[in-house]
Amino acid sequence: MTELYDSSQRPINYLRISVTDRCNLRCIYCMPPEGVNHLLHEDVLRYEEIYRVAQAAAALGMNKIRLTGGEPLVRAHLTRLVGMLSNIEGIDDISMTTNGVLLRQHADSLKAAGLDRVNISLDSLDRERFTRITRHDRQNDVLDGIAAAKESGLDPVKINMVVIRGVNDNEVIGLARCTIEDGWNVRFIEQMPIGEGKKLSFVPTSEVMERLHTLGELEPCLPKRGNGPAKYFRFNGASGTIGFISPITEHICFNCNRMRLTVDGKLRPCLMSDDEVDLRESLRSGASIEELKGLIQQAVARKPRRHRLSEGVYPTGWTMSQVGG
Repeated sequence: MTELYDSSQRPINYLRISVTDRCNLRCIYCMPPEGVNHLLHEDVLRYEEIYRVAQAAAALGMNKIRLTGGEPLVRAHLTRLVGMLSNIEGIDDISMTTNGVLLRQHADSLKAAGLDRVNISLDSLDRERFTRITRHDRQNDVLDGIAAAKESGLDPVKINMVVIRGVNDNEVIGLARCTIEDGWNVRFIEQMPIGEGKKLSFVPTSEVMERLHTLGELEPCLPKRGNGPAKYFRFNGASGTIGFISPITEHICFNCNRMRLTVDGKLRPCLMSDDEVDLRESLRSGASIEELKGLIQQAVARKPRRHRLSEGVYPTGWTMSQVGG
């Protein structure tokens, strides 16, 4: 296995794969109420094509994969893809980001197929507020999915909360308390001004941390497992952790180790950029693993040093449901 570095000498070992642009929720920061125009079936990468990209990526030293969407569990037979990926030499960590709605019925089979862990979106502990944020009354299903993930050994289960001013920011203490009382691993995420998110107001990490001081002092700690930009803390005596992801107020790009494969086969060096390398056309033209490795290397070489959100430069050519965040 070789090691892959971008032009800023950051090691690139993490591939996020969006398997669908469809979702069974309509979260206010991700989609309009009516949803978005979905890709045609033939434009979506087949599992066999995703497998070949992952093979090429693994041969270059990318050993960690995260499946995203849309909502990945709405795609049929996702367990089959997990099993395919888990058999690739060099892949040693497969995770998934999900809204949890369908997780109860799939957790055991996903674990058996080779999925290691999950991140679950939960933006409110209040059922009515959850329904307003997601536009669906499915909170009980999500909570059941969290329990199922723990029972199945998809560990650690991480709970993601996008903090939005005037919407759910008054719940950060309640969710943080779950790290003390229930051993949850909670991550607070700054809302990004992209797509539907431009209509909302984010809460800076510094403000969230200040509010949490009412529960006690936060002590820095290492993540139980993870590949992302979160900074982790815990309260004294708590078995769970608190993570902060701060794309707006902090420079988190300096250690970015990821590439993103979109649902239609574009490899994106940066979430916050429209730059991409088309792999689908090459895949369907019979490209060899060596040719795919060359395209991946081209994309990695084009990875920018940092995003330009502070300069008002935002990506425009996609929705979060297509790229997977």
